[in-house]
Amino acid sequence: MSRPQPQPRSAYRVFFPMQTRWDDNDLYGHINNVTYMKFIDTVVSRWQTGQGVDLGADADLRYLVVESGATYHSEARFPEALHAGLRIGRLGNSSVRYEVGIFREDDEIACVEGFFIQVAVDRDTRPVPVPAGLRAALETILA
Repeated sequence: MSRPQPQPRSAYRVFFPMQTRWDDNDLYGHINNVTYMKFIDTVVSRWQTGQGVDLGADADLRYLVVESGATYHSEARFPEALHAGLRIGRLGNSSVRYEVGIFREDDEIACVEGFFIQVAVDRDTRPVPVPAGLRAALETILA
């Protein structure tokens, strides 16, 4: 099984700062893998709310994560400042693959890369098309 090569910053479209905290480190002294998944979730949510997406429990349209994963290329640790790059890997009718690269300080190559696939659903959790306004915003960061 071959591992994918880490992507450079230029492969991502928009960036968010992510400050590490002392309790992000695990017993081995590096950022815990669960923490990276939280960072990835936070980046996607920050971008969505910046586009006016209502992430509240009472929203008529919801976005359910149906798949997620990460590839770990190298270690980061507190107190490093991280940068999370975001891009859209695939935009379907009702699904979106958000891809996030985590970069240490000023490194040009990602130390961790992860993804979430979300599906737009109605209140009954039936898939619905991604709204036109959000689709247009997603297209601006499509890889």
